[in-house]
Amino acid sequence: MPEFRTIDLPDVPLRAAMEGSGPLVVLVHGFPESWYSWRHQIGPIADAGFTACAIDVRGYGGSGKPHDIAAYDMEHMVGDVAALIEHLTPGEKAILIGHDWGAPIVWNSALIRPDRVRAVAGLSVPYTGIPKTSFMELVDKVFTQRGKFFYQAWFQNVGPAEAELEADPAMAIRKFYYAISGDAPDGTWPNDKVHGQSLLEGLVDPDPFPAWLTDEDIAYYAGQFAESGFRGPLNRYRNHQRDFEYLSKFEGRKIEQPSLFIGGERDLVLSMLGRGNLLEIMGEEMTDLRGADILEGCGHWTQQERPAEVNERLLAWLKGL
Repeated sequence: MPEFRTIDLPDVPLRAAMEGSGPLVVLVHGFPESWYSWRHQIGPIADAGFTACAIDVRGYGGSGKPHDIAAYDMEHMVGDVAALIEHLTPGEKAILIGHDWGAPIVWNSALIRPDRVRAVAGLSVPYTGIPKTSFMELVDKVFTQRGKFFYQAWFQNVGPAEAELEADPAMAIRKFYYAISGDAPDGTWPNDKVHGQSLLEGLVDPDPFPAWLTDEDIAYYAGQFAESGFRGPLNRYRNHQRDFEYLSKFEGRKIEQPSLFIGGERDLVLSMLGRGNLLEIMGEEMTDLRGADILEGCGHWTQQERPAEVNERLLAWLKGL
């Protein structure tokens, strides 16, 4: 079992689940998850000779929860990762692995703080370079102006999304996780919703849930969000303009550390981004991309849906560093 530690960083305390000894590997989760999303990776990474450190991102679980929206921009997220590494291994670099929002956090940490990052792997969300425009501008053009629903547009107004998700966190987890998993039949994520509808409207509450997420797993997540709420997690989505302005300062940089990408064939993130020339784009933006695997039949929750396949690839990459 991992040891839980509260790391008091200058800006915010972070809870970390840690196990093992050796080079530091920081595991960064996405939405709506926690350190617990890495439960299948912590032990194997530790057994392979590394210190596995799965954090609760700020706003989640046992970590600090600033109120201001701006406290969740990418600059703060990168700062948390760099400060955590410096606290745990002063003067040294760490290996980063991230999933969903955790992937952009670790990609950008590697880009912006190469003095702290030795190697980087992202799951689900590929790295496609410094953005050319704010993501919400694209959402507005493609979805909102056409009257179409897009979940990140629904998340922008403070209050309604929090209220919907906090009313029944267990149901919210079941519906959202299932809808973008590899087990959901085509069409489970509705494409006919209109702008103004909520996230959970029209989503299926599966009974039973596929075996990769047990009742105990769902209860753990639900308990965490019942205590912490969803404001912090949702605030990450409310910083696209700030992120764009911040990341634009690094135009021309590439990720030069050894890197790895693992995605799911049925992950809607890849469909949303258009996977046609995805690997080519990643190769242009990362000078030492050592693997880019798409797992057949896998949905969005990569390391939870396919732990054995993900661990095999992660451990081979880690041992090759």
